[in-house]
Amino acid sequence: MESSATTGTVAWSLPLLLISFPSPRIAIIFLLCILFPSALSAPVSFSISPNFTATYYHYIDSSGAFLGSRDGSFQAQIINLKPENRSFYLLVVHVSSGAVIWSANRNTPISESSEFQFSSDGMTVFNDQKKPIWSTPRNLTPVSSLQLLESGNLVMLDAANNTVWASFDFPADVIVAGQQLKVGKSLVASYQNGDLAEGSYSFVVGKNDAMLQWNGMNYWELSMTTNVVRNTNWDIEYMVMNYTGVYLMGKNGAQVVFRIALHGSGDVVDNPAAFRIMKLDSRGVFSVSKFSSGGSSKQEFKVPDDSCRIPFTCGKLGYCTNGGTCQCAPGFHGDPRTGNGICVPTDGSLALPGPCHGSQPNITNIKYSPLGVDVDYFSNDFSNPVLHYVNLTACMNLCSGNCSCLGFFYSQGSGSCYVIENQIGSMTTKLSSPTNKDRLGYIKTIVVGTQIGVKESEKSDFPILAAILLPSSGVMVIAMVAFLIWLRRRRIKRRWISKSINSKLGRGNSMSAEEEMDFISIPGLPVRFEYEDLVKATDCFKTQIGSGGFGTVYKGTLEDGTDVAVKKITCLGAQGRREFLAEISVIGKIHYINLVRLKGFCAQGGQKFLVYEYMNRGSLDVALFHGEPVMEWKERYEIALGTARGLAYLHTGCEHKIIHCDVKPENILLHDKSQVKISDFGLSKLLSPEESNLFTTLRGTRGYLAPEWLTSSAISDKTDVYSYGMVLLEIVRGKKNSSQARSANSGTDSNRRNSQSSPSSVESGQRPIYFPLFALNMHEEGRYMELADPRLMGRVSRQEVEKLVRIALCCVQEEPNLRPSMANVVKMLEGVMPLGEPRIESLNFLRFYGRRFTEESRFGESNEQNELRLYRQPTGTNTSSSYNSLSYMSSQEVSGPR
Repeated sequence: MESSATTGTVAWSLPLLLISFPSPRIAIIFLLCILFPSALSAPVSFSISPNFTATYYHYIDSSGAFLGSRDGSFQAQIINLKPENRSFYLLVVHVSSGAVIWSANRNTPISESSEFQFSSDGMTVFNDQKKPIWSTPRNLTPVSSLQLLESGNLVMLDAANNTVWASFDFPADVIVAGQQLKVGKSLVASYQNGDLAEGSYSFVVGKNDAMLQWNGMNYWELSMTTNVVRNTNWDIEYMVMNYTGVYLMGKNGAQVVFRIALHGSGDVVDNPAAFRIMKLDSRGVFSVSKFSSGGSSKQEFKVPDDSCRIPFTCGKLGYCTNGGTCQCAPGFHGDPRTGNGICVPTDGSLALPGPCHGSQPNITNIKYSPLGVDVDYFSNDFSNPVLHYVNLTACMNLCSGNCSCLGFFYSQGSGSCYVIENQIGSMTTKLSSPTNKDRLGYIKTIVVGTQIGVKESEKSDFPILAAILLPSSGVMVIAMVAFLIWLRRRRIKRRWISKSINSKLGRGNSMSAEEEMDFISIPGLPVRFEYEDLVKATDCFKTQIGSGGFGTVYKGTLEDGTDVAVKKITCLGAQGRREFLAEISVIGKIHYINLVRLKGFCAQGGQKFLVYEYMNRGSLDVALFHGEPVMEWKERYEIALGTARGLAYLHTGCEHKIIHCDVKPENILLHDKSQVKISDFGLSKLLSPEESNLFTTLRGTRGYLAPEWLTSSAISDKTDVYSYGMVLLEIVRGKKNSSQARSANSGTDSNRRNSQSSPSSVESGQRPIYFPLFALNMHEEGRYMELADPRLMGRVSRQEVEKLVRIALCCVQEEPNLRPSMANVVKMLEGVMPLGEPRIESLNFLRFYGRRFTEESRFGESNEQNELRLYRQPTGTNTSSSYNSLSYMSSQEVSGPR
């Protein structure tokens, strides 16, 4: 009877439940929990097999835990961190302390009824609409179990108990003792407590140091810590922690590069087995904490010690003093309208700039608010000046012409200019270092309301009264007189400019006053050089260091001793002066570590020059194909990564997207200390409309042209990805992709047998080889070591070669949409994203390229455009006529800048 009564009560209340709960499904689940609790609760497992599904409701009795380590220290849970909200996450949690050590869907929380599924393909988290919002890579070896190790590492294992995937390889904001944080990996802080979404702070391990960053800008380096000890100069490979300290390891883990002790030499370690974590918290503090069995914690290490070192500790334009006291920076105060402490200019006629939205600033409305002599900015000690040996006006003009510039610091002693771009944080007091004592800061503001220099008491209402009281004809007369006066003054000024310019340059190099006014009115231009300065710098253009489709390059030395590369532009034709200057202003504002810097220009009469920073090791083709000694694998990898980062910045990091259109080893330049920079990345923007149409089909260099160039298809950033993939294959091989090589099929049987295992055997025969096709064949057979440069003589592993080859083949797929973005290429190279799997069907065109290369090598130079046209002909089409009518073009004819 009691059971029937309960059932009747539930049945009677079901309509009310359906109304009160967010969804009928949740209400029904709730009822099932009441009536049949054992049907929805399940014990925590130590190992899970495929075809497993879980929701929070399945494991509500165990607080969302469905998987645990065998010692009970860790659990995998589906849980919310704040009871008042419905944001659930798939987490790995240390049970006794409650510390979250890993999260899967941190940027996309789910509801209590959303599903987690584990199959032989991997793990997937779905939202309420059954759409996957997080998953492990789908190209993994089939998995047979999911386990949580006693170290806290969530792993997927195959049938042979080999690890296929591990959460330790994809850290969130925490690493535990014994877990390695490898070079290129990072910890990203949560947005705030209880909200695991990625915030603005990150901790990155580099090959020379480990850095704390805010929006990509350094604000602390681990080597700055007081108790750090540097043992060697080996490159760092990973960071690890145990109960004695934090270690940065090198030389395959055999050498300690940096060590930070957690205890003094005389300290007694009370509990070496205590649970410890390294965490980057939402405030930007990086720390090591130890947890006791009762759940209490003790902080054993923390950086920065001074909270004023943290970029946003006092908010935007806050001024941090005395270790954490916040106020607004000089010239700013809290906004009385909001009362939220946001700092705004004290002068009510000024406001902070708004978002750029790709527009150029109106420099007449810009005014700079000076900061006090003791005020400094966190990034100044970690970044290089954007300008050297200039005056304050030049620094100010640079910021005014750059919409993303929010302020700058100027060093009076060195004439250096430090720019604050995109985001602005808190200010701090100057350090004791004597190098920054004369560095003064200025914040960009926009004039609103009243005009600059006109006081409220001096304003007059005459224009309004005149519009009301005077007859309309009188108003028109006054306007006409004002216009004529302005026009006369403008003509006088132009005559004066024209006269001064002509007298300086001579009759043959004269320019019109209109042209000079155009030059003056374009903001953001880099340094302008006089023609005589470049003649002197290059010793009358004596030393030629390169040439290409855009012109000739000469080495020069400026008066301050700086070496430069001076490119004489010869292909711009009748392009207008203003268009040239406008494009120069765009290119000149692009500053990135992997892009060659445009230092200045010269546009005088009919002469046009671009002045670049000088890269003393020349281009990659010389160092890679002809350099002695042979380029080692580590440097090749750094070059591949630096080039990828440069292209990714051009595609996604610039105010205006730039497609390079001519990625090749000749346009990848090298400098001391393994600096890698892409050159000529903006010259395609300088083409006139007529020349742009010409280069629609010819832009680029034979051997690196993507198929879409040759079929009148749309050109996109994926065109650069294809060219990069071809360069990557040449980096692996150490030779041109289409150079003559020896085949492994000629010679004795012994030679043929050896070719199966010896990398050098690839080159042992007598027939030519098209390397991209050979790379595809070896990829299909898994014989990656046969693709490595034989000169490396085993100084590279199979995994290292496979990584670059797979990325390269993904990049050169025929269908542009299948190629990864350059941003994803960077992530694959850095190891933060799994390697892609190239589709063989999208690489079959390489077989046609390879066959034609073999045939054409007997008669002369092949032509890719005709090759692709033959490839696309319908089956049965007679190709002989097309073959006989090949229109050969040299590499120089279709080449861009070198």
